[in-house]
Amino acid sequence: MATASAPAGAPATSTPADAAAPAGPADAAPKSPAKPPLAPVSRTSPITRAALLAYLLLIVYASWFPFSGWHNQGLSPFIFLETTKMPRYWTLFDAITNVIGYIPLGTLIAYALYPRIKNIWALLIATACGALVSGTMEAVQTFLPTRVSSNLDFYTNAAGCAIGGLIGVLTVRRLLDQSELQRLRQAWFAPHASQGLVLLALWPLAQIYPQNFLYGLGQLLPILSDWLSQLLDMEIDLGDLIRPNVELTVEQYWLSETIITACGMVGAGLTLLCLLRKPAPRGLLVAAMIAAAILVKGLATALLFSPENAFVWVTPGAEGGFLIGAIMLAGLAYAPHVAQRRLAITTLLLGLAIINTTPANPYFVATLQTWVQGKFLNFNGAAQFLSLLWPFFAVWFLWLPSHKLNAAKVS
Repeated sequence: MATASAPAGAPATSTPADAAAPAGPADAAPKSPAKPPLAPVSRTSPITRAALLAYLLLIVYASWFPFSGWHNQGLSPFIFLETTKMPRYWTLFDAITNVIGYIPLGTLIAYALYPRIKNIWALLIATACGALVSGTMEAVQTFLPTRVSSNLDFYTNAAGCAIGGLIGVLTVRRLLDQSELQRLRQAWFAPHASQGLVLLALWPLAQIYPQNFLYGLGQLLPILSDWLSQLLDMEIDLGDLIRPNVELTVEQYWLSETIITACGMVGAGLTLLCLLRKPAPRGLLVAAMIAAAILVKGLATALLFSPENAFVWVTPGAEGGFLIGAIMLAGLAYAPHVAQRRLAITTLLLGLAIINTTPANPYFVATLQTWVQGKFLNFNGAAQFLSLLWPFFAVWFLWLPSHKLNAAKVS
């Protein structure tokens, strides 16, 4: 039966059937798309390999520090394995420190092997590598008169690496396969950022070793001057050769400290910024890195000297440099990545030039003479390694061609 049609131009009216009909999918509120599951890792993680290499270098430096007085003492390099007796002088602190110091090494080995080698085989390889590294460190120490190799160090280091390997085997899938950290890594950071993330994670730790100035990393000339003086058996001051007979006033020291602090802060901040994608919370990440550096420096100063000196490094020059650095980072947060990378290299090199040509502050030298390293000799050796070489590693990383090849993938 035919139905009457509405006159042309008349407004459409809803029928009872239309009113009773439930809302269809088109009428429903749009839902946010679910996060796609992360695919299982098909190759070893670049960031774990870079972290493993960095930590291994720290162990080598800490174990052989201070790298002076090398000579053959007429002992077998493996004398520490030829005795079953405990060393004459040892403390529980030393044993616990040796175990804890090698736990990250075992964990990173297990992470670096994944997914090619997993489970029990990864644990066995991590344990064997820990014993090999520890044995090598102890064997070489027989040629250093300031270090003493011992079977206790060897066994505790190997045990720490085995514990770390077990931790790595138990946590690798959760951290590398299907984890929120992996999702954030892909969403916030460029594909070529792995080595840079390891480098930036070491920046707060590089503040541990006492420095003339806040963020004043890379002061190599005094170390090189000491080495040359010992080698040539004569007093050599490379800084004085570059800037002969320089005597800075209080205002000039203040200005130098301001520039060094600002350059160190801006160089590290821009290194992080040039690795970020657009969705990343830039300000929050940079602020967290800087806050971590300040916290680590304060705690280290309180531990190495005294609690009342925890913030003795907060000087007018450091405050001025911090303020200038914060303003520069805020203004450059959304600059092109190429500009951020070039400015990071420029500020790091400028900071290196000024800190290596500025005479040491007499007050700082007097304060440093009261520092007794004691039980923290190994730890301070690794901290010094970071403080000396971090800016050079940063400049090398920023100069890599991967930044140019992957610039289009960052946005």
